[in-house]
Amino acid sequence: MLLRNVQLLFGATLSFGIAGVAMAAPAHYVPLHGNPDGTYRIDPQHTNVFFTIGHVGITQFTGRFDQISGTYTFNAQDPQQDKVDITIPAAGINTNFSLRDQHLRSKEFFDVKKYPDITFVSTGYVPNGTDRGTLFGNLTLHGITKPVQFAVQEIGAGKVAYLPKPWGGYLSGFVAKTTIDRSDFGMIAYLPEGLSNAIHIKVEVEGVKKS
Repeated sequence: MLLRNVQLLFGATLSFGIAGVAMAAPAHYVPLHGNPDGTYRIDPQHTNVFFTIGHVGITQFTGRFDQISGTYTFNAQDPQQDKVDITIPAAGINTNFSLRDQHLRSKEFFDVKKYPDITFVSTGYVPNGTDRGTLFGNLTLHGITKPVQFAVQEIGAGKVAYLPKPWGGYLSGFVAKTTIDRSDFGMIAYLPEGLSNAIHIKVEVEGVKKS
């Protein structure tokens, strides 16, 4: 991101460029509280999938997946219409250490050649207030499918006109969290002393509303 001109005094305009495109943003950061209803395409540049695992009984370690695609539908008046369909290429795992990433892609862990994708397909959503709820669905990991549930929080929604395509338009964003046991998915390497069984997952999703 190329910062071209910054004027922050007394509500002046902030101008900046993304990929060489000049824009004008609001003077203050304000969460948007528009209607999140609709079907959205996941924006992979503004969506993150993190996982945290216990390491040798002394700390927690966090990694991520660099690729994600999919869609989601949100309907506040009829939650039965809510849908989520996400695909994550397992080879996109990133722990900031290439040798470890190669090991994680091997047969001992994700076995990405045999099981290239991690998928989640929702089966239902139960709201809890106006901006929180529980998302139910089936997670397929390492060739095994198990039901899981995510605690979901809506962060914001609304039209963002000053962003260029493909990022601008009507956007919405959510954070979803869950914890799984990797042994449920046949990933048992270094249990129990080396790596924890429990894996904490956090997904930060931003979507662009389909026209």
